[in-house]
Amino acid sequence: MAELLLCLIAFYNYLPLYTPKIVILQSLKTTLRMGNNFVNLMKNNIKNPQLLYTYLATEMLAPFFASFLIMNCVFFLVKFIPFLNFVLELQIDFSDFIRLFAYLFPNIFLYSIPMAAMMGVTIGFARLSSDSEILALKASGISMYNIIPPVIIVTAIISLFTAYFSMKLIPLSEIAMKQLTYQLLKEKVNKGIKPHIFTEALGDVVVYVGDIDKATDNWKDVWVSDMRGVSSPIITMASTGYMESSIEGMNVTIVLQHGSLHKPDRANVQIVEFDQYTINIPLSPPDSKVTKVKQRNVLSMGELLEESNNESLPLKTRKILLIEFHKRMVLPAGCLLISLIGLPLGLQARPGTKAIGIQAGLGIFILYYILFTMGKSLAEDTALPVVLAMWGPNFLFFCLAVFWIYRVANEQTLIPLFISDNVKRFISYIRQLFTIFRLLIRAKVGTIARDIIEQEEDFVNTNTIRGNAKSRVFHVSECEYYRSKNCSIEFKNIQVALDAGFEPCRFCKNHMDLP
Repeated sequence: MAELLLCLIAFYNYLPLYTPKIVILQSLKTTLRMGNNFVNLMKNNIKNPQLLYTYLATEMLAPFFASFLIMNCVFFLVKFIPFLNFVLELQIDFSDFIRLFAYLFPNIFLYSIPMAAMMGVTIGFARLSSDSEILALKASGISMYNIIPPVIIVTAIISLFTAYFSMKLIPLSEIAMKQLTYQLLKEKVNKGIKPHIFTEALGDVVVYVGDIDKATDNWKDVWVSDMRGVSSPIITMASTGYMESSIEGMNVTIVLQHGSLHKPDRANVQIVEFDQYTINIPLSPPDSKVTKVKQRNVLSMGELLEESNNESLPLKTRKILLIEFHKRMVLPAGCLLISLIGLPLGLQARPGTKAIGIQAGLGIFILYYILFTMGKSLAEDTALPVVLAMWGPNFLFFCLAVFWIYRVANEQTLIPLFISDNVKRFISYIRQLFTIFRLLIRAKVGTIARDIIEQEEDFVNTNTIRGNAKSRVFHVSECEYYRSKNCSIEFKNIQVALDAGFEPCRFCKNHMDLP
């Protein structure tokens, strides 16, 4: 009946004045028929809600993809500047550049997808609420609990994608990044080592090769200068040699045969002859912050759990591996939770009012990652259980999401009135204290300023001489007649008063040793 009454109210609002009764009755029948059809349609939608779910999903996914694109562009620019140094240093081609950057995107998606999901839900429902579409759905008998399922479905699918990136693609991308980086660094070394050329492709190790066997890649007449950690270079000469590489250790090994090592000292030179001598050189990228691959990042979920239970490893290492294991599950679950929080935040928008859901959503997102980082630090540095420290923020945000959705479904404010009133009262009290404190400071500063001015005036007055124009007598500041009304003339000092023909009084002359 409520829906029919709304239809009747709308009908009478649009009726022109002095409408004939027959027209009113016909129009009333049409309106009632339309109202019944509308109610039946909405009831059918409640029983078979595919159309409603599709509509709500479309409203959420459109801002989600827009936010996702914007977030990735921002992260791309943040990563691009330091990554460019690596590209220019190795002089890689465009295809390798695309491959390297593609391997960075799974790590970027781990943070951009949750933020975009929350923005998608918040912006979508903020638009529905500001356009009164949520009000129309409620008037049609669709409660808030009928709106929640499509939100859960969409955010759950997005969270599953996040979990796939976190658990599967990130380890694979880290391995691919390590392999490609090693390949590029090794190619740089191989291109740099040429016959009769001093190559500096190995950093502080300079290599000279007399000849290279194209069939076996063996070197002849090798000369190596090693400047790592020493003030004078260590010179190694050998008749033959070759180079090996290891992707696991990310290093190359120069193997020299039948030669001598010359190590200069302050007094003499040490010469060591050898049959075989090896020089290990790590292959480090120019910008280790961008392309650095941690060993735990390349492990799968099963390998992380297995290594964390390996008692032969140090306790600190096992804890770090266990933290990485839980991190890959915590972040996708957090994506679902903060996306659900976007629903009550978006519904705070009203027609004609400024929407605060987007700003509040950004604050919630930042707060979640602050708590996540704190939990991770507590798990690493304290005796707090890893499960409790890592999953604590998710539990907190789960309770917050359930609490806010329950209050929104029951037409209540997000924050209970007694809490908001107490907060407002506390803020008002703080403002009053701040105002009083500011006034006290201002009054204190004014008093100090007046005291300084008076002291300056007194200082000026005590250094001047005052004289009586009639008696031609002057007085100093210590004299009891100094402030007499008859003393209307002031002199800069005693000598000026004497030059003007004035004489000191008896007191000033006897007690102040004046002439």
